[in-house]
Amino acid sequence: MATFQYEAVNTQSGKTEKGELSAASQAEALARLQEMGLAPTKVEQAKAAPKKAKRGKGKKRGKKGLGQMQISIPGMGGRVKEKILTIFTRQLAQLTSAGLPLLTGLKVLERQEKDVTLRRVLGELSEVIEGGGTFSEGLAQHPKVFNKLFVSMVKAGELGGVLEVVLDRLAMFMEKAMKIKGKVKAAMFYPIAVLVVAVVIMGILLVFVIPKFKDVFADMLGKDGLPAFTELVLSISDTVRLNAIGTMCGVFACFFTFSMIGRTKYGRYILDKLSLFFPVIGPVVERVAIARFARTLGTLINSGVPILQALNIVKDTSGNVVVARAVQDVHDSVKEGETVVAPLDASRVFPPMVISMVDVGEKTGDMPQMLEKIADTYDEEVDRAVESLTSLIEPIMIVFLAVIVGGIVIAMFLPLIVMIESLGGAE
Repeated sequence: MATFQYEAVNTQSGKTEKGELSAASQAEALARLQEMGLAPTKVEQAKAAPKKAKRGKGKKRGKKGLGQMQISIPGMGGRVKEKILTIFTRQLAQLTSAGLPLLTGLKVLERQEKDVTLRRVLGELSEVIEGGGTFSEGLAQHPKVFNKLFVSMVKAGELGGVLEVVLDRLAMFMEKAMKIKGKVKAAMFYPIAVLVVAVVIMGILLVFVIPKFKDVFADMLGKDGLPAFTELVLSISDTVRLNAIGTMCGVFACFFTFSMIGRTKYGRYILDKLSLFFPVIGPVVERVAIARFARTLGTLINSGVPILQALNIVKDTSGNVVVARAVQDVHDSVKEGETVVAPLDASRVFPPMVISMVDVGEKTGDMPQMLEKIADTYDEEVDRAVESLTSLIEPIMIVFLAVIVGGIVIAMFLPLIVMIESLGGAE
C-alpha cells in the first residue's frame, strides 16, 4: 500500500480539503475520494525518501562534471525535434511493453540515439533512476524537451502501475498530433511557394526590366505623357530600385511590428480569434484546435490524471488563447462543482455536436471515450478541410500571380497602344 497526498473540493461545502490516504494505486485513491464526496484536484504519491533522489543528483554532478561543461557551450541546443521525440516515445513504449525494464530500455535507446541533445538527456534520465528518483522526476528536469503533458501522463502511469500502457498511449497521441500538423504544413506549402515565386518575379520585373522601358517610352511619346497606370508602375519600380534598403527595412518593420503585437496578451487573443473565424483558413484552425483539445483531455483523463490537473495541462498546451480561455472557464466551473458543458457552450468556440457528445459523456461517465470519438471525428474533418483549402487556394494563387504579372505587362503595353492610336489619328 502506498500513501497518497491529495487536494480535493468538498462537493457539499465547496471547501478545499487536504490530507493523506493509503491505496494500492492512484486510481484506487481517486475512487475512494469520490466515495467520500470529494472532487480531487491533485493526487500525488507521498515521497518517503527524497534524499535518495538528491544523492542520485549528486552522483550525476560528480560523475559528469566534464560532460556538463561540454553541454554548456553556446550553440548546443536544448530542444529536440518533435519527430525525433515521437520516435523515441514509440520505441520506449515497445521496449517496456515487451517486458524490458525501464532503465535498461533507456540505456539501449541512449546507445543508438543519433541526436546529441536527446542522447545527453537519456543519459541524465538513467542516472536519476539509478539514484533512486522516478522517471517523471527526471523528465521534469528537462522542460524544453518534455512538456507538461508528457510529464503528467508518465507520472500518472507510474502511480497507477501502468507505465507501459501510458507510454503506448502517449506515443499514439504524439503520432496523431504530428500527422495533423504535417497535413496542415503540406497544405500551406503550395500557396507560400506561389507567393514567393510571385514576389521574386515582381522584384525582377521592377528592378531590371521596367527601368529599360522608361527611356524608350520617353523617346516614343515625347510631350504626350504616359498613361496613369504606366506612370504608377514606373514610380513603384523607381522606389524599389533606388530605395532597396529602405524597402527591405519597411517590409522587415511591418513583420516585426506584427510579431510584437502577437506577443502581447491582447494582441495574441485578437490574432487567435481572427484565425478561428477567418474565411477559408478559419475552419481548418477550428477543427485542429477542437481535435487537439479533445484528444489531449481524453488521453490525460484516460491515463488517470485528475480532471482539474488535466484541464490545466490542456490549457497550457492548447496553442490558441481563445481555446485556452474556454478551458480555463471549464476548469473554474468544475472546481465549483458544476458541469463541463455550460462553459464550453458559453465560449462559442465548440460546435453543438461537440457540446452534446461531451454532455453525454459527462452524464454516462464515459468522458474519455467520448473525447476520443470527438478527436477521431475532427481528425477526419481536418483532412477534408485541408483538401478543401488546397483546392480553393490553388486557383486563388494562380489568379493572384496572373494579376501581378499581367498588370505589369499591361502597364508596359499601354504606351504602345497610345502611340498607335496617336499615329492612326494623325493619318
